[in-house]
Amino acid sequence: MSDTTDSRTWLPEGFVHPERVDLVDGYHLRPIRADDVDIDYPAVMGSRERLWQIYGEDWGWPPATMSYEADRDDLARHQREIAAHETFNYAILDADETHLVGCVYIDPHDTHDAESSWWVVDELVGSALEKELDAFVPHWLRTTWGFGDVHFPFNAAE
Repeated sequence: MSDTTDSRTWLPEGFVHPERVDLVDGYHLRPIRADDVDIDYPAVMGSRERLWQIYGEDWGWPPATMSYEADRDDLARHQREIAAHETFNYAILDADETHLVGCVYIDPHDTHDAESSWWVVDELVGSALEKELDAFVPHWLRTTWGFGDVHFPFNAAE
């Protein structure tokens, strides 16, 4: 993740980030919050080995020793960054928000309009939800966010 872009200029003037986006099968996106730790921690740690294979080398995440408290601190940082429009982390949640099943990240980038990646928990790999994200996220970033050139370092974006 490259994050040296001025956060005041990487988004369109007056941009208001979406607070909820409906997806397939009753799932939806919303900005992650520190109080999501009770559902984020089991999702991340339950899929930790695969997530480490995806993000570990570049992000050092998620570490094998990540504690519940460290996850809460990380989510609080994400919540502050979202409020400041510096970076965005959207939780992928079931209809009643009792299960977090993945995340979508949107970050500034030095040579592209933005960088984005997403993941789902192990049991949803290959699911309709994961396939929808592969098509939806790039389209959403173009149409809703106004990004023409997005870097997808970890996903097979359509």
